[in-house]
Amino acid sequence: MEFPIRPALARAVPALPTGPGWHFEIKVDGHRMILRRTGDGVICYSRTGRIVTSHWMDLAVPAMQQLLPGTTLDGEAVVWHDGRMDFGAVQARAASSLDRARALAARLPASYVAFDVLAHPEHGGAAVAARPYTERRAVLVEVLADVGPPLQPVLATSDRNTAIQWYETLQPQGVEGIVAKPGGSAYPFGSRSVWRKIRHADTTDARVVGFVGPRRRPRRLALLPAGESRPRLSAPLDPVLAARLGAFLADGPVEGEHLAAAGETYTALATELVVEVLAGTGRHGTLTVVRAR
Repeated sequence: MEFPIRPALARAVPALPTGPGWHFEIKVDGHRMILRRTGDGVICYSRTGRIVTSHWMDLAVPAMQQLLPGTTLDGEAVVWHDGRMDFGAVQARAASSLDRARALAARLPASYVAFDVLAHPEHGGAAVAARPYTERRAVLVEVLADVGPPLQPVLATSDRNTAIQWYETLQPQGVEGIVAKPGGSAYPFGSRSVWRKIRHADTTDARVVGFVGPRRRPRRLALLPAGESRPRLSAPLDPVLAARLGAFLADGPVEGEHLAAAGETYTALATELVVEVLAGTGRHGTLTVVRAR
């Protein structure tokens, strides 16, 4: 297995799939993270492959102490605050300086909600990723059984009615939806065609094709939503989110200046960055960026 990996993604659907063989997990509101226990330490990767270990030492240290070398997990870092998962707190940590990240960790420590195991030395090494979801789930539960918080497996069920009940009742705790996975599928590296997700928010994914303002702290993004052929500009970005997105945009090659649909110019950028957006209803059809995907 080569690192950084391309993590599996889920395709948004209007309702949970029916029929035999589906398994369901809560979709937590956090920061996607691949957690890898090496022979001499722990490496935490963001969804885009950046190494973010230094910002999440409150997760790296217990992983170092309690996971066997050769273990790789897929999951999300979350922060609990006032009885619910606080995505704003996660976002602030991810976008902060190292000193600020340490201060935030001391005040609001993180938890790691694992939803897959991609490698484990006692279960075939990296070959575990090719095994069916149901087998990987059993391995995940076994591996984390004696570990406990802050490392824990995601809440999961094979009963669709239970999943619907979770969807309808757990939103106040920060559960943003449900992910459905076929029980017989291998881990779908880099694919969005196998897993399904339903979310409470009316969101969609959009590819970033440029920015307005300073690259490190963009004021807006030029976005290409799925199914559209011409970029549109986002609504003004929250300053914390702008700083985080600026880090993702730092190395993308510039491809000149272009006009967006509303007639404004933006700096075009070659990047694989995808963001989650809320569809706006403003006069210019702007899109509100929620987070990087």
